[in-house]
Amino acid sequence: MTDAPSETPKHWDATQDYFKGPVVMRRSKVPDETTDQRLLDSRGPADFVHTDPWRVMRIQSEFVEGFGALAELGPAVSVFGSARTRPDDPTYALGERVGAALVGAGYAVITGGGPGAMEAANKGACEAGGTSVGLGIELPFETGLNEFVDLGVNFRYFFARKTMFVKYAQGFIVLPGGFGTLDELFEAITLVQTQKVTSFPIVLMGTSYWQGLLDWLRQSALSAGTISAKDLDLVTLTDDVDEAVAAIVASDRGRTKDTPAGTGTHPE
Repeated sequence: MTDAPSETPKHWDATQDYFKGPVVMRRSKVPDETTDQRLLDSRGPADFVHTDPWRVMRIQSEFVEGFGALAELGPAVSVFGSARTRPDDPTYALGERVGAALVGAGYAVITGGGPGAMEAANKGACEAGGTSVGLGIELPFETGLNEFVDLGVNFRYFFARKTMFVKYAQGFIVLPGGFGTLDELFEAITLVQTQKVTSFPIVLMGTSYWQGLLDWLRQSALSAGTISAKDLDLVTLTDDVDEAVAAIVASDRGRTKDTPAGTGTHPE
């Protein structure tokens, strides 16, 4: 055993590299204390839990928890729609029929787990005897998952949650909704357009609600050349629940037929 040095330098030599994991620090960036020292020292503020490196661990844990909870879910479809849809709104009844029809076709139903149209789809799936999944998000104006969720996962981060919506679904059915629904819709379209996912059907339910958006895309975006005509074909618009589910089933069968054993439709 070698003897410890008689004196320990108070500061790291500024001419040397200081390694903090994969990070290299020099001169004024060299810290006055080590990571182990901060870990073992119970004194001081706890604001480290709010730093970006710590957030990375939280983000990682959200992916791990989500993957673990949904890995054995089986075939599923993500259903989106407004949290503001009231139970007496026709869209709520439509959501219930969509949830039940998807279960009848052999799919679990994934929603954002909130109230409104999401609750309606979960209710339809639950009452039809299927698997009703809710992927909640921490928001100041929503409290918990709706009562019809059988399997729920709560997220802090939208991007982790949105990954789960896509990774474990065979397609999207989109009910009338606001900014959140539009965000999910256009992310799905972008993933298909850029071939990040393949054979991924996107169905808009509610002709009177969505037709104006599609008209704008055709008249403004397509005319300006910012999208192509085939991009508009990525979306199916209908009022018919059976037609919506049939579009999912047809795509699923085509994917199963064309995909070699051992491969999937979603990128790693």
